[in-house]
Amino acid sequence: MDQVNGSAVTEFVLLGLAQPLGMQFFLFFIFFLFYVGIILGNLFIVFTVIFVHLHSPMYILLANLSLIDLGLSSTTVPRTISDLFSDCKVISFHSCMIQMFFIHIMGGVEMVLLMVMAYDRYTAICKPLHYLIIMNPKMCVFLVVAAWVIGVIHAVSQFVFVINLPFCGPNNVGSYYCDFPQVIKLACMDTYQLEFVVTANSGFISMATFFFLATLYIILLTVRKHSWNTLSKALFTLSAHITVVGLFFAPCMFLYVWPFPTKSFDNFFAIVDFVVTPVLSPAIYTLRNKDMKVAMRKLSQQVASSREMA
Repeated sequence: MDQVNGSAVTEFVLLGLAQPLGMQFFLFFIFFLFYVGIILGNLFIVFTVIFVHLHSPMYILLANLSLIDLGLSSTTVPRTISDLFSDCKVISFHSCMIQMFFIHIMGGVEMVLLMVMAYDRYTAICKPLHYLIIMNPKMCVFLVVAAWVIGVIHAVSQFVFVINLPFCGPNNVGSYYCDFPQVIKLACMDTYQLEFVVTANSGFISMATFFFLATLYIILLTVRKHSWNTLSKALFTLSAHITVVGLFFAPCMFLYVWPFPTKSFDNFFAIVDFVVTPVLSPAIYTLRNKDMKVAMRKLSQQVASSREMA
């Protein structure tokens, strides 16, 4: 990427989240606390699935989702924390491009994984006798690999256009992280059509996926042939996933589709996607899942016993 686009801009200026020193310390504490929670919570789920042998399809997908949440958060949060006390909040051209690329890889993978998890629950509820046949280990591996492939295609399809744009004038991104919509506007050319492509790629896909998932949930919860007891169990099973889907997709739709963007709203919704959702997701899934709570107790007991033996 050595100045492939012949750009005169070698770095971009990021927006600071706070000016007063007291607010900087407060945000540092909040972001640091949340990021530690993201690391511990998501890794705890991954280790629980691996070491307590929760090898059913649902938990394999949950472990992958936890890794993606950790990766998505890591694309922006460490940089945001380090920039809080920096007088000159700049990011190099290459670092900005890399950050955008991995944000959309992780976001694309998470979008597909949430769809796969919805399909998994649909199969478990509507076809319980054939569930393990349909969601066999090979199918799980295929779906996870497909999620990564689609995520990479989603990111590359936008990145190839942005990397070749000429940047020769203003370099203030207007946000605390780099993203395609903000960076495209800084190009020294008419980018209206390209902005529309980015909106269609990220925004409309997010909307379509969200409404597809919402429709699927409504179908699952209104199937008349099931008894009320079965429907209540289905609602309990789906509630965690529905909550996480809402937390992830609502900010995405505002960030990429909302026709009247403002810096304050964009930053707020970005924080929800990069900080709030990754830290709440492990708590939501564990608190709403008895098997996960039992498995975590077992893992904690194993860790405690190993320490006593040492």
